[in-house]
Amino acid sequence: MDDAALSPRYPPDVPVEVYRPRMKLLVVEAALPRAEPLSVKLRALGHLVEVQDRCEAARRRPIERPFDAIVLDRALPDGDGLGLLVDWRSLGLRTPVLIVTARASLEERRAGLRAGADDYLGKPCDFEELVLRIESIHRRAMAWDGATDLGGGVLLDRERRVLSAAGSEIALTAREFGLLSELAREPGEVLSRQRLLDRVWGEKFDGLPNVVDVYIGYVRTKLARAGATAEIRTVRGAGYRLIQGD
Repeated sequence: MDDAALSPRYPPDVPVEVYRPRMKLLVVEAALPRAEPLSVKLRALGHLVEVQDRCEAARRRPIERPFDAIVLDRALPDGDGLGLLVDWRSLGLRTPVLIVTARASLEERRAGLRAGADDYLGKPCDFEELVLRIESIHRRAMAWDGATDLGGGVLLDRERRVLSAAGSEIALTAREFGLLSELAREPGEVLSRQRLLDRVWGEKFDGLPNVVDVYIGYVRTKLARAGATAEIRTVRGAGYRLIQGD
């Protein structure tokens, strides 16, 4: 393969630097003949790349060493990569994961995202798009770490799961923290009740959907008590969105 074949095709009017955060990547791909050209291209962009081709071999790798992102195939010789992803998330792994697989029907994409994938891409895929998606999930993960400014000197401290303001703290229950965190991940975006139910209570929750409304009320009360200028707005018939304050 010549050098030109290994070079990504970037738009001529966009600086290459925009596309090149240096990352440590784990690629879990069943077919090593396909994984090797991919890893060569990623290394050509300056990334550090480790390749594994089986669930068992890959299972402990992101626990043993930090990666910035994981590219995961589903059709692995010793199991479905989805089971591997579920195991990682159950262990508390927060590394962003992009599933890249030929199993890309609507239901399979839904299953992958529900299992904890940050994005899902069907094969065959364009290399440039794959790189952009890896960078996108990495950016979101970087923004997600730390604290979120809710205005009025109030911070959502994700590590301690509290609202922090002027030296005082207001504790959040697990559900309250989950709701506020989901809304804070995408400020200004409308999140449906069903999405909040799935993310905070889990897909197997069989209670009434209005539990979301009840807990939104609790979170609003605590935001007001803390003095936050951010507010949770109801979008009739659609869900809720967080408007960050000044």
